Amino acid sequence: MQPVDVEGLGLHDYYQVIDRPMDFSTIKNQMEAKDGTEYKHVREICADVRLVFENAVKYNDEKSDVHVMARTLLEKFEEKWLQLLPKVIEEEKRREEEKADAQLNMQLARDAAHAKMARDLSNELYEVNMHLEEVRKMVVQKCRKMSTEEKRKLGIALTRLCPEELSKALEIVAQSNPDFQATAEEVDLDIDAQSESTLWRLKFFVRDALEAQNKSSSMGGNNNVTEGNAGNTTITNAVSKRKRDICNALAKTAKKPSKKPAS
Repeated sequence: MQPVDVEGLGLHDYYQVIDRPMDFSTIKNQMEAKDGTEYKHVREICADVRLVFENAVKYNDEKSDVHVMARTLLEKFEEKWLQLLPKVIEEEKRREEEKADAQLNMQLARDAAHAKMARDLSNELYEVNMHLEEVRKMVVQKCRKMSTEEKRKLGIALTRLCPEELSKALEIVAQSNPDFQATAEEVDLDIDAQSESTLWRLKFFVRDALEAQNKSSSMGGNNNVTEGNAGNTTITNAVSKRKRDICNALAKTAKKPSKKPAS
């Protein structure tokens, strides 16, 4: 059944009445198409077949033979469609399950790929850390021992750190001392008991941290630590009790006489 010959039949008002013309030849061509315009689902075919009959019913007078035949055929089509509908629903369900399985498999594949990337990256980081540790040990072996005066100054410098940087400094100590409780309420840090590598790491960290604090202070920042007479340190403003205890312990340690270094 070809499209309605609007001009040949003189149906000048056809497109004013019918918004979307449809015919069986167009349906057939779209069913056989392979260029992406083909029907994706049987319900789309059903909708267009129904539209053919509905257009005929809508445009033709209800007493005309075309109107009566179109309505009769539409009713017959709806009956056949109801008979076919259970199979359509079953097919839709099967397709949804296949789609869900495909999406799950795709997600599992992505997760597996991400896990492999994470493992590979972790292994690479481990190798890098091992290499850095070897380099660090070599550097420490070539470093001279820190003098008593340098240790004393390091202890005082630690007390000048802000609470956040002080916590980071204690973490450096904890890395070389498994039993050291960096997050305890009270911390007793013995400078003389630390390894040379820990002392030098602390020295460089404290130097950089204090430089950053000084820059912040010069730009209008508020320093919570002020130095008093004889190397004493006073903590002001919003520093917690734990930080005060830590700083007091550090100041006390800095004043302890150290053992004479081995010659």
